[in-house]
Amino acid sequence: MIPVVPRVAAVHDISCFGRCSLTVIIPILSSMGIQVCPLPTAVLSTHLGGFKDVAFCDFTDRMPEFYRHWKQEGITFDCIYSGFLASEQQIDTVSHFIDEFSENHPLVLVDPVMGDEGKLYSVYTPTMQEQMKRLVSKANIITPNFTEACFLLGERYEDQVAEPDRLKEWLIRLADFGPSIVIMTGIPLADQQIMNIGYERESGSFWEVACEHIPARYPGTGDIFASVLAGALLYKHSLPLAMKLAAAFVAAAIATTFAAGTPTREGVLLENALPWLGQEWANCRRGTFE
Repeated sequence: MIPVVPRVAAVHDISCFGRCSLTVIIPILSSMGIQVCPLPTAVLSTHLGGFKDVAFCDFTDRMPEFYRHWKQEGITFDCIYSGFLASEQQIDTVSHFIDEFSENHPLVLVDPVMGDEGKLYSVYTPTMQEQMKRLVSKANIITPNFTEACFLLGERYEDQVAEPDRLKEWLIRLADFGPSIVIMTGIPLADQQIMNIGYERESGSFWEVACEHIPARYPGTGDIFASVLAGALLYKHSLPLAMKLAAAFVAAAIATTFAAGTPTREGVLLENALPWLGQEWANCRRGTFE
């Protein structure tokens, strides 16, 4: 039975400028009728891409105090959703948090944010990569991008993937870590398209969603995709529909922003794109989304 208002614990940073992490997750999920309870990992003046001398407040030591208070108050969650984690301790803390709040079997979505365009983020050590594999094992759903899938599996990164069908075997291997659903995002195809491929272990089914490549990279698009996906799945929509809605919204947001010509480091124009999501989400609820 779906709660009147599903509740998500969102374990992400707050980048106060740049439209990523919690500043996009909260409005997206709220617009889908879902309560977002942030468990902040850090507060930053901006995100880390394209800005200098970022002001930073680390919340690692405070995170257990927050969730222990939730536990004390009997608060439960329908979904636990984690994103970028900046240290070994944060990964360990999120793992403990999942264990503490597992009694009611929430949907656990781990976005293993580790890198992009074939490179790991500078904070990611070999130890953190191994810890991320253990965190992934606690998830029901993971949403690695192509780079992150390469590093999780020890595979070579390619600028263009000529034979995407061979990545289905990668999805099966990623599911072997533990999650029942794996969605690999941002796969660069040779025909100037970007593909997302999903796999559901229980049915053995695969789904593909492709969109045209736009020559601009905006922060936060992975957060946007995973948020819409989580929202649709919480309302018991099918995985292919959830993937299609998430990919379509990311594509619409990117196209809107690219047309406006705003600086890429400011992220997508979420404020302009949210009405599109509202309309299409209503169509999903009515069963008329195409």
